[in-house]
Amino acid sequence: MDSNSNTVVVTGFGPFRQHLINSSWEAVKEMCKLGLGENIDLHIMQLPVSYQKAKELVCKIWGTPQPLLTVHIGLASSSKAIILEQCGKNKGYREMDVRGFCPEDGCCLLDGPEKIESAINMKTLWKNISVEGIDIVFSRDAGRYICDYTYYISLYYGNTRAAFIHVPPLSKLVTADFLGKALQIIILEMLKQCGEKNE
Repeated sequence: MDSNSNTVVVTGFGPFRQHLINSSWEAVKEMCKLGLGENIDLHIMQLPVSYQKAKELVCKIWGTPQPLLTVHIGLASSSKAIILEQCGKNKGYREMDVRGFCPEDGCCLLDGPEKIESAINMKTLWKNISVEGIDIVFSRDAGRYICDYTYYISLYYGNTRAAFIHVPPLSKLVTADFLGKALQIIILEMLKQCGEKNE
């Protein structure tokens, strides 16, 4: 990875539809309390469930100074597992966001590549990691809504130094605190891959 920064940005999403409390943002806030070690300058940000606003904020993240890694966390409302997403897709965005907006031609970037893979090898990560009390799965389809859209934009402007993790809704067993600890474990493992690429 071609960044000598020690800044890591982690984002979660705000409320949408019936999800007045979005587990992704609750988990990010809990993970922030735990930190990622004293050598990492951790920043967190809430993204609205809006294509245009999310794009604007992601472009700001990848302004200067460029972070070593940006990890986006999203809610997979029908999942009971944590999902590691490998790539972002450019086309197929037909669903309206919270502002009633849909991207032009259902596309992230009109002249962008069809899909962009993360520099983080999610399959390796998935094989090397386990969190007691929850399944972790590997995926190559982040779902063609704001999550996938944000991921693609971030991979594009961040030169593939972005990652995306879907988390399940909060429940008695899956608390924000629990998800925060799980995210810390997963992101620390991602940073090991960043370190290996810098050596």
